[in-house]
Amino acid sequence: MARGQSPTVRRRRLAGELRRLREAADLTIDEVGEKLECSASKVSRIETGHVGVTPRDARDMLALYGITGDEQEALVQLAREARKRGWWHAYNEVFTGTFVGLEADASSLRAFQALLVPGLLQTERYARAVIRALRPDAEDAEIRRRVAARMARQELLSDTPPPEYWAVMDEAVLRRVVDGPEVMAEQLYRMLAIAEKPNVTIQVVPFGAGAHPGMEGPFLIMGFPEQADPDVVYVDDSTSSGLYLEEPTDVRRYGLMFDHLRAAALKPDDSVELIAEAAGRFAEQAAAPAPVHHLEPRTQ
Repeated sequence: MARGQSPTVRRRRLAGELRRLREAADLTIDEVGEKLECSASKVSRIETGHVGVTPRDARDMLALYGITGDEQEALVQLAREARKRGWWHAYNEVFTGTFVGLEADASSLRAFQALLVPGLLQTERYARAVIRALRPDAEDAEIRRRVAARMARQELLSDTPPPEYWAVMDEAVLRRVVDGPEVMAEQLYRMLAIAEKPNVTIQVVPFGAGAHPGMEGPFLIMGFPEQADPDVVYVDDSTSSGLYLEEPTDVRRYGLMFDHLRAAALKPDDSVELIAEAAGRFAEQAAAPAPVHHLEPRTQ
């Protein structure tokens, strides 16, 4: 799906337009609900993008706001397009929020991770181990489904055109052994291969950098090709569906955090060298025979 065509982003764009037009018409949410004979909560959820809007509802709202002619038809068409299903609906039991729909339409992705390899860079075996660790009670079928969904997400980096992807991670990501040295070697070599893509930049914040802004937790800043779609910050939270920040002050704050992280990190070439060194060590460990421990007999 080309940048700018995601139904999730179109729904978000339409929601913002409906909110702006209601305010320009000097109407409250309660007044709109009363005039259209629907609940105020429905109007509110449409304007926040939590629910979609049917073309008929969009037409009624626009007529109430005094929008007619070509402008009305363009926004009603946007409502139709926002109701289409993206590829991620095939994994609707995995992707329960709007995250993947927004990610799929982003023209730029700026990610920070403190503990784990970012999802778009994970190998299948690494992803399986991580998901298993985060969901110890999950059935094998659910784990397989979640791994497949994560692998499908990664096709984003090979789209035409692909988004600009800039990932910054703490050195701990390279040192934490997930499912053994063989899996880690495979994972780090995969990162090196992806780093060669012209649209991908990877940096590592070394332990020597000390305290840094990313210690608060992982986040992703998504930028979009249309000026009508402002940037969104997604703050990862394993206990929920995550937090979405759209206020300009919040987006600017995270943008500044990311700039500080890039400055604290090793340069991209030096980061690749560090990843290669870590991958080589894991590869050596994976190839080495397991040590044999000889236990001395216990004395009485």
